[in-house]
Amino acid sequence: MPALNESLVIFSDLDGTLLDHNTHEWDAARAWLTRLTSKQIPLVLCSSKTAAEIIALQKELGLQGQPFIAENGAVIALDESWNDHPDYPRLLAGARHEEIRLLLGRLRDTHGYKFTGISDVDEDTLAEWSGLPPKRVSLAMLQEASETLIWRDSDDRLAAFTTELEQNGLMLIEGGRFWHVLDQQGGKGQAVAWLMKQYRAQRGSSLTTLGLGDAPGDAPLLDAVDYAVIVKGYSRNPVILKQDNPERVYRTEQHGPAGWSEGLDHFLADA
Repeated sequence: MPALNESLVIFSDLDGTLLDHNTHEWDAARAWLTRLTSKQIPLVLCSSKTAAEIIALQKELGLQGQPFIAENGAVIALDESWNDHPDYPRLLAGARHEEIRLLLGRLRDTHGYKFTGISDVDEDTLAEWSGLPPKRVSLAMLQEASETLIWRDSDDRLAAFTTELEQNGLMLIEGGRFWHVLDQQGGKGQAVAWLMKQYRAQRGSSLTTLGLGDAPGDAPLLDAVDYAVIVKGYSRNPVILKQDNPERVYRTEQHGPAGWSEGLDHFLADA
């Protein structure tokens, strides 16, 4: 079991996990956030959100300066103290947002796929879709290395679309509310592995990792850590892990930040 000490690094999804799926509140996680901060346990936010969104949330949560993974692994920000790292302040994996957006436009024009990207709409529409407060909507549109979309076509067409993306070096990830297109060099699992390599280089010691997520798109994150919490979510598809055993994986009874805290209680209450 993981220990609540300097050997532990925690990775957490945001929407539907640390943040409530509908209200985006996190009060139910407050006690554990305070405890992790007091113990100086890194909490790496790992989300489909943009870097701008996560930086704002870090300030709200008291996590300023810590590493984070944005846009499903397409953007990795380093700890603010690692300013001598060659990739400081953050690493972008593969294709940039504008390249991805242009390719998606060509695929839509050529094959008639029915989808709407957030680059296609204004802030009011995105606010309606996402439920984000107005101050967060403009930050959500600042994508650097991915595109977020709503799929409006059939499942068969989705399979064909996915194949087209793969042939162009991209991948499609399902989130709790949207779909996300990014370079195959990205992905939460690859980002976690890369960031842990940097942690081990900085600390020079063995580390234990614990991850929390609620949606199928979080599976690569949860597969990449030593211990995994699957927070009860709202996706129609289950979260399927490669190594799913009760010693390593815990599924919560509660949703959102209450489930997030439940998962930490399970693995760390006695730590």
